[in-house]
Amino acid sequence: MNIMTSAPPVALLACQGLGFRVRDTQLLYGIDLNVNPGETLGIVGPNGSGKSTLLKLLAGLRTPSSGSVYLLEQPLTRQPRRQIAQALALVEQQADTHDAISVFDAVALGRTPWLSALAPFSAEDTAIVDQALADVDALHLRQRTWSSLSGGERQRMHIARALAQRPQLLLLDEPTNHLDIQHQLSLLQRVQALPVTTLIALHDLNQALTCDRLAVLDKGRLVALGAPLEVLTPERLLKTFGVHAHYLTDPFDGACILRFRAP
Repeated sequence: MNIMTSAPPVALLACQGLGFRVRDTQLLYGIDLNVNPGETLGIVGPNGSGKSTLLKLLAGLRTPSSGSVYLLEQPLTRQPRRQIAQALALVEQQADTHDAISVFDAVALGRTPWLSALAPFSAEDTAIVDQALADVDALHLRQRTWSSLSGGERQRMHIARALAQRPQLLLLDEPTNHLDIQHQLSLLQRVQALPVTTLIALHDLNQALTCDRLAVLDKGRLVALGAPLEVLTPERLLKTFGVHAHYLTDPFDGACILRFRAP
């Protein structure tokens, strides 16, 4: 009798033996990681563990000192930036502009990888930009000037611009840092509901529990990878984050939440 087994999903983004050094300082050591289609993969770790550096390497903004990055099974270094931008969008922690520009025009920059002399900005592009604004609850800001926005509003616009690229992969570096709690929760829910594979670096470990999988970085090394409750054990939280922790069950919806104590 033949037993049919399904093949594992092809990773949209992967790295093998990824390392990065700046002068005499090694920031990342031999990272092996796959990002599977449709998942939300969270990256967590203490400050300085290498989360932002890893995202920049995976997005092709930095060149690794060792190892390789693969986008859609092809080496990232062999792909032109336009092709990469059509498949992958990155929202960094610190990104801004001082240009006198409207919110709509700022978000419309996300359509650039898809435009050419033969395919200029069209009504379809306008609809895509408006949908991206709606996805971050900001369609009402469409005609505002960029300079009039608050820090939190600008962060949502950066995410909208990335969504306007219509990428297969969305990379987010601590996207909720500048948002109030309402928009933190709303934004994470909206991102996880989008038909896009997401790699997201998070500072809040309770927010990270909503991801499908977590990658835990510590001093530039990948020390754990798997389902959130499997990798964020009390032992791992003490060893990597330096805190005592235990899980509580929320009586409202049965969700697990972390409670922390100083060692």
